Amino acid sequence: MKLNELLKNIKPIEIAGDSNKEICGINIDSRKIAPGHLFVAMKGTQVDGHAFIGKAEELGAAAVLCEDMPNVQKEGVTYVRVESTEDAVGKVATLFYGNPSTRLKLVGVTGTNGKTTIATLLYNMFRKLGYKCGLLSTVCNYIEGEVIPASHTTPDPIELNMLLAKMVDAGCDYAFMECSSHAIHQKRIGGLKFAGGIFTNLTRDHMDYHKTVENYRNAKRAFFDNLPKDAFAITNADDKNGMVMVQNTKATVKTYSTRSMADFKARILECHFEGMYLDIDGHEVGVQFIGKFNVSNLLAVYGTAVMLGQKPEDVLIAMSTLKSVHGRLDPVRSPEGYTAIVDYAHTPDALENVLKAIHEVLNKKGHVITVCGAGGNRDKGKRPLMAQEAVKQSDKVIITSDNPRFEEPQDIINDMLAGLDKHQMKKVISIVDRKEAIRTACMLAQKGDVVLVAGKGHEDYQEIKGVKHHFDDKEVLKEIFSND
Repeated sequence: MKLNELLKNIKPIEIAGDSNKEICGINIDSRKIAPGHLFVAMKGTQVDGHAFIGKAEELGAAAVLCEDMPNVQKEGVTYVRVESTEDAVGKVATLFYGNPSTRLKLVGVTGTNGKTTIATLLYNMFRKLGYKCGLLSTVCNYIEGEVIPASHTTPDPIELNMLLAKMVDAGCDYAFMECSSHAIHQKRIGGLKFAGGIFTNLTRDHMDYHKTVENYRNAKRAFFDNLPKDAFAITNADDKNGMVMVQNTKATVKTYSTRSMADFKARILECHFEGMYLDIDGHEVGVQFIGKFNVSNLLAVYGTAVMLGQKPEDVLIAMSTLKSVHGRLDPVRSPEGYTAIVDYAHTPDALENVLKAIHEVLNKKGHVITVCGAGGNRDKGKRPLMAQEAVKQSDKVIITSDNPRFEEPQDIINDMLAGLDKHQMKKVISIVDRKEAIRTACMLAQKGDVVLVAGKGHEDYQEIKGVKHHFDDKEVLKEIFSND
């Protein structure tokens, strides 16, 4: 594609060189540049891409998109200066890959918790309904069944458009994606056309990045502010921020609720560890999920499918066959008669929801032993809150290591314990080694009890000092059970 065609959706401040040259690739990583590529110099949170313009030139970059013109300009290279490369890159990538988001129906899911579950269930449901689909999620990206490993909740704009273009080439009718607050704020979804957006909930998270809850909320809200008029916005009426999210949107607004009047509503009729019977808009349906928060997730899925033109009856039949997402309220039955549950809960709110779901099923007929930790080099403010939430709803709590990253595991544990008083500490023990912590929880469990292993869910690694070591909570539990 000609460079001047790629630039038609942005407003360059200055162009130095030939703008009519052919561009055969785009990259924000200078190491991936090949002859004929456009290098986009991004001012990131860790490094400034402008420092690598020379490297991109050496590898054959035909053009450079930047905010600051280099002092020395290489002959034969075209330089395009813009106010914000962060704002421009999505618009350029969208054009380069042929506007893929306009050639399928793209639905984005944002919120603190539930994004992965909702996006994955929509992907699985629409495939059951006979459509070809793509999925962009924290756990994994899929193009009609083909696995594409995921490194971020939302990829960078270039990778994102490339993946969407591959989905179009594979004949996908729909794509479902998680939209993280980082991705919205960093304009990684800039230039994409969404057919619909879903808001799940908003609780404290990512304060290390956003600094305030208001900034975090505003990042989420920007997604709905930018939805087009012909899109839909489905919001959780049970969340205090539910209507705030959609107050400026041009999209058609629909609500879902388990507590009050809404466009899509549900209530629990029966609940077991194997699943629930629900009433959704006057229809009874059996589902293989537990917990009120999962009722909300399923309502968001149901409402989205209906807004995408599916018949409610077909949606409910497909919903009854769906299974829990890997690492989300994932049960493992022990030979000793207790149940272990692996869950990704890594925020106070998510932990509260999971423990509530367990108590709903237990109905005071067993004890709950919780194993949890907190990630290193992330929001320290939520560490004492995580410990408090675990203690509030558990009979015993074992605080352990999660992904310590570059922090000392014991320091993280101490931050969590600092949120507890002397009375609460009677319920708590701390064991740095995560495997030993899980083993100890299993030794304490009796028939009819539940061991919740929280924080890592689908992750199959533990990140320590920059190295990812293989570690899978579910594997550890199965190993413990086989040795009992």
